[in-house]
Amino acid sequence: MPSADPQALAAFLERHPWTAELRGGRATIEWLWSFELEVGADALWERISDTSRFNRALGLGQMDLEERDGALHGSTVNGGFRQEWVEVPWTWVAGRSMTAIRRYSRGFARIVRAIYELEPVADDRVRLWVYFGWVPRGLFGGLMLRLGEGVMRRDYARVLGEVVRDIRSPRPAVYSLPPPRLSETSEAKLAAVCAALRERELPGPAIDQLAAHIREADPLDLYRLQIRGLARAWGIEVRDLLRVCLHATRLGLLEMSWDVVCPHCRGVREELDLLSKVPTGGRCDACDIDFGTGDPESIEITFHVHPSVRAVPKQFFCSAEPAQKRHIKLQQALAPGEARTVRPRLPPGRYRLRFLGERDVQLVDVVDVSDDGAAAASLGWEAPALPEAAALAPDLTLELRNPSDDPRTFIIEEARWSDDALRPAHLFGNREFRDLFSEHFLATDVQLAVGEQVILFTDMVGSTRFYAERGDAGAFVEVRDHFGELTEIYDEAGGALIKTIGDATMAAFAEPIAALQAAEAIERRYHATREDSAIRLRISLHVGPCIAVNLNSVIDYFGGTVNAAAKLQACAEAGQIAMSPAILASPGVREFLAAEGAQLAEVPFDSAAFAGPITVYRWDVWGAGVRERPASSMIAGARPPMG
Repeated sequence: MPSADPQALAAFLERHPWTAELRGGRATIEWLWSFELEVGADALWERISDTSRFNRALGLGQMDLEERDGALHGSTVNGGFRQEWVEVPWTWVAGRSMTAIRRYSRGFARIVRAIYELEPVADDRVRLWVYFGWVPRGLFGGLMLRLGEGVMRRDYARVLGEVVRDIRSPRPAVYSLPPPRLSETSEAKLAAVCAALRERELPGPAIDQLAAHIREADPLDLYRLQIRGLARAWGIEVRDLLRVCLHATRLGLLEMSWDVVCPHCRGVREELDLLSKVPTGGRCDACDIDFGTGDPESIEITFHVHPSVRAVPKQFFCSAEPAQKRHIKLQQALAPGEARTVRPRLPPGRYRLRFLGERDVQLVDVVDVSDDGAAAASLGWEAPALPEAAALAPDLTLELRNPSDDPRTFIIEEARWSDDALRPAHLFGNREFRDLFSEHFLATDVQLAVGEQVILFTDMVGSTRFYAERGDAGAFVEVRDHFGELTEIYDEAGGALIKTIGDATMAAFAEPIAALQAAEAIERRYHATREDSAIRLRISLHVGPCIAVNLNSVIDYFGGTVNAAAKLQACAEAGQIAMSPAILASPGVREFLAAEGAQLAEVPFDSAAFAGPITVYRWDVWGAGVRERPASSMIAGARPPMG
């Protein structure tokens, strides 16, 4: 029984037909509304695809969701009536349309199909089609659904009007809730922790922003704190906010969570309170895959507000909306024998094409301008094969076909991961994390990839004579003190001391330029003219992938990159830095060396640690002359951002 113009409904159902399996020959109740809105399609999509907030603004009840037997089960109460259902995986084309299907075991309906379709009218105007197709449960269910349409349509008109005003406003509010009032006890604890953070001389702006966020933020934004994204939004350094959050965790304001993340949907599969609980692998029933935790993107560190300050439960007002999977630009489920044409608009970049539940992917590039026909405007994709690699145009016609006997879900997703995630490498290379959470360790059978790291080794030159002249006790004190000085330099440059090996040190950095700046600072600190210490150092640098492992209950770095960096020590003497070709080729390194007036010697080097003979570049820092400036001045202000 339609509620819309029959011609408009017929045209809509031609674009979005019912499947015979879903409808099952039963009568349907169908709502179709159109809203012409004075906003661009992309801006509207960003809001309505966040259906958790949209549904909350509509006044719908909070949902309870649970994964059981590979399916997502949901329940809620609306208007005093309880509903229970199994969620079918959503399908969507980003910026164009999305479809949600539920199979109810309790409620007014047996089936509902909800579809949003955006039809651009002009650059700043879009027509939104909102469709609900119901298979009612008996006469009473049908009656209630018919009575509810008018109320729901008015609610949509109200919220969409507020959304349009919010898009135009510098201070959007429709999706936000008024901040709760903290109890006196909670307010007192928050104030006490903030005072303690200031006593530790931590950055004031980061403390203030965090405290305001805890007091005022929407619960949907507060449950899982991603500090890299927050730091960018607040205009502060990621490093500053990380320091504050680490200390705030120790002081009981926050809780740290080690999250196991599915590599496909990028959803959190487990939230663990200790690093030692991180498993070797995980399982995502929604994506139907098992995965290892050794990949760099499989673990993310987030923070939660301690419940003694503000209780922030994990809330759902929707179950699987595109806003939770912004990297997925297209997800389309095709029944056996089905064919479908879709027209996604993909921003330029690299994408992965895959099927749900399968590991194989095909990488394609979307390019902005077609060069002599190099960028294809159409692509055929027939299951079960993946299409061949190609350069694609942003406005793409995609012909999907599933001739197989099984349903297939086609997916196009961004290959690049979000920069908002705080990864293990960011913490393992942070001195304050190592100092504050020294009890955190990896399980002995877990190896975490920490991505590309710059490994720096220092080694004492003339150590035999040094120990003979000072004796064991005197040598120990001086070596210990030099460890402290090196740790300060590493920290100032944004790196961290990973371990000491006798009188040598190994440090890790995220950026080659930062490691090189730290290396120069060390050589100038321990120059041949220094009189209060006889320690003189050689330094080696290399960059490449590493893994983090448990070594004697301490987080250590391991792999070919570490071994190669250590071997480069053979190419340097006191006051010299030996660096691999990969270091010299890194962004900013040549410019920095030129500014320092560095003269590099090319040293042929052959070691099994490298694939073949290489040229090592050696910088004799002492040979450049003594500069009367503090070592820290060479790295102050040059600390790279995290990632």
